[in-house]
Amino acid sequence: MSGITGAGKKAATEVDVVVIGAGAAGLMCAATAAYQGHRVLVLDHANKAGKKILMSGGGRCNFTNLNTAPEHFISANPHFCKSALKRYSPWHFVELIERHGIEHVEKAPGQLFCAESAKEILGVLLTECEWAGAEIRLNTAIRQVRQTARGFGLTTSAGVIQCAKLVVACGGLSIPTMGASGFGYQLAEQFGLSVLPTRAGLVPFTLQPEDKVWLTQLSGISTEVVARAAEAAFAEPMLITHRGLSGPAMLQVSSFWTPGQPVTVDWLPQLDDPFALLIEERRAHPNRGLERWLRQYFSQRLAAALVDQFGWQGILQQFSNERLATVAGTLKGWAFKPSGTEGYRTAEVTLGGVDTDAISSKNFAVKEVPGLHFIGEVLDVTGQLGGFNFQWAWACGWCTGMAL
Repeated sequence: MSGITGAGKKAATEVDVVVIGAGAAGLMCAATAAYQGHRVLVLDHANKAGKKILMSGGGRCNFTNLNTAPEHFISANPHFCKSALKRYSPWHFVELIERHGIEHVEKAPGQLFCAESAKEILGVLLTECEWAGAEIRLNTAIRQVRQTARGFGLTTSAGVIQCAKLVVACGGLSIPTMGASGFGYQLAEQFGLSVLPTRAGLVPFTLQPEDKVWLTQLSGISTEVVARAAEAAFAEPMLITHRGLSGPAMLQVSSFWTPGQPVTVDWLPQLDDPFALLIEERRAHPNRGLERWLRQYFSQRLAAALVDQFGWQGILQQFSNERLATVAGTLKGWAFKPSGTEGYRTAEVTLGGVDTDAISSKNFAVKEVPGLHFIGEVLDVTGQLGGFNFQWAWACGWCTGMAL
């Protein structure tokens, strides 16, 4: 039993393992379980496996981060991810893709991308499933899941399927155009599990009208900043778009931001004390405008916009020490209150999800429902930007596959 089929071919009546979801975690789990000698069937309602893999990393797939550690994950139980991450490290996955001849590059410290295309990562997973004998059945809707004397019975558009073990790996709510849905949460609740509140993470911010007026005119400009929300701070590029603020800095802090609270931007992270430099600039060039000084650090458009927005016109000799201190304070700590985020439509991940208190951190089994497992994004474990979410998928998929 191997290969990918459509809904027209009826599924086998009985298999050892059904994996719901042909994404990163599901495919990793399926191949691993099939290598253990299990008859494995992967079901997905989509028409193609691994859609989010293909679009990730700008089509190059940031497939892991060599610096993966528990502190890069958000969860109500921060200890839950430790076991799996320790047992299946980034180097395990690197070894896997290198065996398949996949070349990769390190774009930023620890962040590994495909040298060519994300298709290569999906290709590795599909090849592993084929070699191991796991079947992948696409275009298959699951209408009902129930416990049986032998495990679980699934009523699907391709017929009734019986399995001893059921792995739920159908992801979260992010990017519904790629097929995301709340099906995994519904299954969790059906079997008596708690689902913690979900919200979009790693997502661009939208702006209040007064900020949108001046910032959207700068659409396309990117600049290095330190962005802060709650207790989190990230030194990354910020991208101004026609909808709001994006780029790695904003995506990262969005996972820590609470609606109604401000986000703070340090426009000049490379300078510890711009006030002293402004005092010196005023002494050396009293007849220059502030915009000329700002152009050392910003594009001409952004420098001009900052001067216009904050009323910094005039020559420097007209700026008192107090006014220069205000300028420095704004550049080091501009606070804005987002009107919201772009939501699940563009979010890379879903925060919250199935409460891990009911799940084993060793094999991802539901403690009170023998044979049922939850893995991947459906769980209340969310990585920061930079390859951490994929490493979580590989780790929990492998650990579960080995334990089935």
